[in-house]
Amino acid sequence: MRLVVLGLSLSSSWGNGHATTYRSLLKAFAEREHDILFLERDVPWYADNRDLVDPDYCRLALYEDLRALAGYEEDIEAADAVMVGSYVPEGVAVGEWVQRTARGATAFYDIDTPVTLAKLERGDLEYLSPALIPGYDLYLSFTGGPTLRTILRRYGSPDARALYCSVDPEAYPPMDLEPRWDLSYLGTYSPDRQPTLERLLVEPARQAPHLKFAVAGPLYPDDIAWPVNVERIDHVPPADHARFYASSRFTLNVTRADMIRAGYSPSVRLFEAAAAATPIVSDEWPGLETIFVPGREIVVADRPAAVLEVLTGWSETERRRLGSAARERVLADHTAAHRAGELETHIARVRSRHATLKVARDAQCATAE
Repeated sequence: MRLVVLGLSLSSSWGNGHATTYRSLLKAFAEREHDILFLERDVPWYADNRDLVDPDYCRLALYEDLRALAGYEEDIEAADAVMVGSYVPEGVAVGEWVQRTARGATAFYDIDTPVTLAKLERGDLEYLSPALIPGYDLYLSFTGGPTLRTILRRYGSPDARALYCSVDPEAYPPMDLEPRWDLSYLGTYSPDRQPTLERLLVEPARQAPHLKFAVAGPLYPDDIAWPVNVERIDHVPPADHARFYASSRFTLNVTRADMIRAGYSPSVRLFEAAAAATPIVSDEWPGLETIFVPGREIVVADRPAAVLEVLTGWSETERRRLGSAARERVLADHTAAHRAGELETHIARVRSRHATLKVARDAQCATAE
């Protein structure tokens, strides 16, 4: 099938997790012999930090504004499916244009579902409006669980399905490297994540000055007082993520507040670290146990003492066993190939529904004649 995706970014992974998700998903989707066009708004903060300019699995096109986007009208009309992502600049206008123009299936891919719904509750229509949701044939959600019922019942989506992020296991092979850090964290700065990061990494670092820690990601304020044994890294490009995780005895997962409240919102860093067989320490949220089994495939911690117990009390055998179990779970359930198959199934279901409705309309017209 021909798929057009209008997403936040494919070309740059700087300051966003969308690029990593799109890259693995679309690469796997292309391997299923589908044709893909990715349309991305050309903005300066990504233009200055591009780490992918010519993907070999899809066509990437940059557009300057809505007027320039209209130049792709024929691609939208001819596509079997058109997918608009969350945080697309002027996303409401983009979505309205797609819904007017597309003849195939239309979908909204929300990589930030709890944040999106919280925005809608506040009347913040940055990239989606309540009026747009019923017009998309399919709402693909980063979040599963009860949130899907909210999208269906409160916002009138015709079809809401979970489409979790994933990982390309070929890009995250286990590496037998000498650990550089005892505990690492990889993620863009977020004010609502920072208190948990302080509790589960910064405070353990203060209490255990003999251990080594790392926090990697952009946009952290300059006035944060990091302990001397916490190494700050501004950006780790996706090509270096596997090595980053392999250089960590354990890595930390911290979840945004909206996503904790909604639950069932696994971040891409969970799957990346697990694919690299790096043991994960995570905060707790509803639905985590449906992704990884606590105590066997992941460690859940809520206070500094629990983190330090893992870092200082676990044997190397226990550590490796946890990492291996997490990798096995990812390979079984959470690869990009799994998600590409799910996406294909969801789109096929919508197209089948369209075909059924067309047959019914044609029959009514024939009867009326």
